[in-house]
Amino acid sequence: MSCGKHHETDCSEILERLAFFVDHELADADEAQIQRHLDECQPCLDMLLFEQRMKTHLARSCAEPCPESVRARVLLRISEVHIEVGQLP
Repeated sequence: MSCGKHHETDCSEILERLAFFVDHELADADEAQIQRHLDECQPCLDMLLFEQRMKTHLARSCAEPCPESVRARVLLRISEVHIEVGQLP
């Protein structure tokens, strides 16, 4: 993904570190480098916004207990897949 412009740092490198940027797990210099890139690259900024929304959604979802019926279906499917894999030649 790229906006087609030349950047100091390639979009692929930015995208590899985006999750760490969202979680503030990078050194200040690295965060500044990514922020400069995001200031001039709309596709990477869009991906940042997606990552932030996803993180917020996951945090909210993890706070709610899983219904027992869903848990039972997931465990059943796991056992079915385990049996299918065990039957491979």
